[in-house]
Amino acid sequence: MTDNKTLPAEVPTLYIVPTPIGNLGDITQRALDVLSSVDVIAAEDTRHSGKLLSHFNIQTKTFALHDHNEQQKAQVLVEKLLSGQSIALVSDAGTPLISDPGYHLVTQCRQAGVKVVPLPGACAVITALSASGLPSDRFSFEGFLPAKSKGRKDKFMEIAKVERTCIFYESPHRITESLQDMLAILGPEREVVLARELTKTFETIQGMPLGELIEWIDADENRKRGEMVLLIHGYRDSAEDTLPEEALRTLGILTQELPLKKAAAMTAEIYNLKKNALYKWGLENLG
Repeated sequence: MTDNKTLPAEVPTLYIVPTPIGNLGDITQRALDVLSSVDVIAAEDTRHSGKLLSHFNIQTKTFALHDHNEQQKAQVLVEKLLSGQSIALVSDAGTPLISDPGYHLVTQCRQAGVKVVPLPGACAVITALSASGLPSDRFSFEGFLPAKSKGRKDKFMEIAKVERTCIFYESPHRITESLQDMLAILGPEREVVLARELTKTFETIQGMPLGELIEWIDADENRKRGEMVLLIHGYRDSAEDTLPEEALRTLGILTQELPLKKAAAMTAEIYNLKKNALYKWGLENLG
C-alpha cells in the first residue's frame, strides 16, 4: 500500500492526477493540493489545463506532453524527476492514460525507479458504467472505435460473442455511422447504452435495443452532440432467454439447500436443459 500523504512525498514522485470530465466540482481536494505543490505539471494541452489551473488559482508551471511528442519528451521529464523535482501528470479531462497520453512517461519512470503515485478521480468509462444498468461484474474498455467502417465492423465482429460488457468512446461526428456498423454486425436486439455529456448540463444516459436506440438518436440532432461513451451488453445465449419458468423455480428452491453449481446441474438434468445457461441465470438473479 502507498502512504496517505496529500502533498508531494519526500522523494521525487510522478503523480497521476485525474481532472474533471465536465463538472469542475468533481476535482478532489487531494488533486488540488498536489497540483499546487509539485514543481511541474505535465499537461496534454497546456492552454486547456491552464483554464482549470486559473480557475483554482494554481500557479504551477506547465509542460506540454501529448500524443505527438510524448516518446521524445518523456525522458526530459524523467531527468527532472531524477534531479529531485516532483511532477503531476494531467490530461484534458478524466484520468491520464485512459485513451490519453502518459503511457510512455509512466513506463520510463518505473524503469528508472521513480516513484509513481496514482490519485483516484474522474473517469468517463467508470462513470458511464455505474449508471448504465448493464452488467458491471465483468467489462472491458476498448478505447475509441476505429475511424473507418471496415475497422469498426471488424471490431464488432471481434466482440460479437464476448459475454462481458464492452465500452467504447466515440466522437459525435461519427456516432451515426458507428451505430449503423454496429447494427449490421450485432443486430437490432442487442442492448446498447449511450452516455453523453457526462457530468455536464445536458448529461444523457439512454439504453435500449440497438434498433430503437438508433431511431431515438436520429429523432433529435442534439442527441448526436458532445462527448460520448457507448456501452454494449455482452453476448447472451438465446437458450438463457427461453428457460422455462418451472425450471427457474426449481433452481431457486434447490439453491436454498445446495451450491448454485450443483443446483444448476440437477435442474438441467430434470428439465433436459443446459446447465451453463441455468448457472449463469442463477449468478445474475439469485446472488
